[in-house]
Amino acid sequence: MINVIERLDRKKFAPAVCVMRRGGDLDREVERLGLQLIELPFTIPVLPYHTLPFRAWKIAQAFRPFGFILWHSFHYSDDYTEPVIARLAGSRTWVYTKKNMSWGSRAWRLRSWLAHGIAAQNTTMIDSFFPSQRKKVRHIPPGVDIQEFRPGELNCDLRKSWGFPEHFTLAAHVANFVPIKNHPHLLYALAETQQDIGLVLAGEYLDASYTVEIRALIDQLGLKNRVRLLGKVKDMPAMLRAVDIFAFCSHQEACPVAVLEAMACGLPCVVTDIPAMSDIHEPDQTALVVAQNDVKLFSLALDKLAQNPQRGRLLGEKARRRIEEFFSTETEAINYQHFYLDLLAAEKVVVSSHRASPEEVVSKANS
Repeated sequence: MINVIERLDRKKFAPAVCVMRRGGDLDREVERLGLQLIELPFTIPVLPYHTLPFRAWKIAQAFRPFGFILWHSFHYSDDYTEPVIARLAGSRTWVYTKKNMSWGSRAWRLRSWLAHGIAAQNTTMIDSFFPSQRKKVRHIPPGVDIQEFRPGELNCDLRKSWGFPEHFTLAAHVANFVPIKNHPHLLYALAETQQDIGLVLAGEYLDASYTVEIRALIDQLGLKNRVRLLGKVKDMPAMLRAVDIFAFCSHQEACPVAVLEAMACGLPCVVTDIPAMSDIHEPDQTALVVAQNDVKLFSLALDKLAQNPQRGRLLGEKARRRIEEFFSTETEAINYQHFYLDLLAAEKVVVSSHRASPEEVVSKANS
């Protein structure tokens, strides 16, 4: 979201960021960019239904003085109170980004019906979720900062700190520790490899019981000397420049940014054929793409890249070029800006960059 905001044309847009609660890691970044950081609730509980309109109207009054014309939700859930609040606050256009493959609930359908526009992060969800709403949906995948994530010299110091033998080929997997990320698939595949391959697992331990299961599985498969758990990694580009292969086998993703970042760093990838990958990769050109539940094929793909570094370099170079062409933050921001302007034009909204300042809001509230 911040990558997009930073690249919007400020002659046309005066963006602000709203959070439920201050204190997040990105607050300082928002303030550094000179953006308004608003702390207000933008969703409310649905129940009880009979008081929902009044409660939404009451919350909306705090937003009205800002004069927001376009309201973009990056909320992950199927909440539909946000578009109600946005409309009651005077917003002419409400947009949301579909960032996961969850679907089927009545709430998701209502959220989508209330939207003026939907940004879908892969093309499969357009066909599966929005067949009757195609006119309001646009495919806008996430982008990567290609200056921050780029090929570079091998990070030997970090590589040595993990304690693997020097001759090992190192693979990385980046995903928070939750069941949908499917770490066991990767561990079973690693256990079947014939080459000397080490694996680093980066990601926050968000599910304690699942993390315990993964640690137990590492011991059970005899992989203790071949796997390192790194937890949350702050300098992701440095970590990616310390490995040879990127592996990803999540059960389900809209468009995994971790894969895009690895590609931007020129890493060859082994991934499973979840829907998102058909948009990201050209099989055998930018990655080795294997069937979702085939541990043996995943293992063989890892071995192939470990045995043939030259093939891996070619895959990585093509992957980098694909990111530069289709998945940079600049491309993402341009796509969103065109989307916003098209939606505003459809609503016959004249674009103006003026928006009430915090002082003006306080003044209006007091009056």
